[in-house]
Amino acid sequence: MNLTVYLAGQIHDDWRNDLEKKAKEKGLPLQFVSPQTNHERSDSVGEDILGEQPGNVYRDDAASSINNLRTTVLMNKSDLVIALFGEKYKQWNTAMDAATAINQGIPTILVRPESLHHPLKELSNKANVTVETIEQALDVIGYIFE
Repeated sequence: MNLTVYLAGQIHDDWRNDLEKKAKEKGLPLQFVSPQTNHERSDSVGEDILGEQPGNVYRDDAASSINNLRTTVLMNKSDLVIALFGEKYKQWNTAMDAATAINQGIPTILVRPESLHHPLKELSNKANVTVETIEQALDVIGYIFE
């Protein structure tokens, strides 16, 4: 049995590559999908497809509708979601993706440092599992295969 895992979270570092490498080392049969991790492409996709927009608000709106479509398709094809919250960046998209997955009944693992316990307490309470590291998230997934 293979599982598809949607990796929600910030796109400014290589945490996804680290997680995928560790999953492979553990021999977990996982396939990964994620939001568009090329920030420039994510921001420009609306204009790339629809043409130049009359201002930044319209540019962002065009891009967000296409990014939301992509996220919806990939998340709905996933068996579970890992939503990583870090301390360095604002995590609005991560929170939105986690809440969407939870509301759609897609099993969800939150990864967040202890320092974010308080601001994420309600979301954490709704997720299936909350852990502090990607290694712990992979151990939770590994348990599925025991």
